[in-house]
Amino acid sequence: MEVQERIESKLASAFAVVHMEINNESHMHNVPAGSESHFRVVLVTDSFAGKLPVKRHQMVYRVLSEELESGVHALALHTYTPDEWQTVQQAPASPNCKGGGK
Repeated sequence: MEVQERIESKLASAFAVVHMEINNESHMHNVPAGSESHFRVVLVTDSFAGKLPVKRHQMVYRVLSEELESGVHALALHTYTPDEWQTVQQAPASPNCKGGGK
């Protein structure tokens, strides 16, 4: 199973997902073609209600600890409750790589 598929599967199992987007953004960085090292994750769930962003990110990191220890270099996390998502409807785009991106 590809890294992106594992991320999606693990998050779907760990959270009651209302909306989820997972994008492999490795191609935007100075890594070999076909890499799966940089991901953008948009996750909407009631599990984030009443939690500060840092706590939400820690929840995601716990679920994806194996991936973070074995090749995933970066996660751009955008975490929302369903009410927050209703307001924004779209997470910000990732910035261009400043470390030698293509």
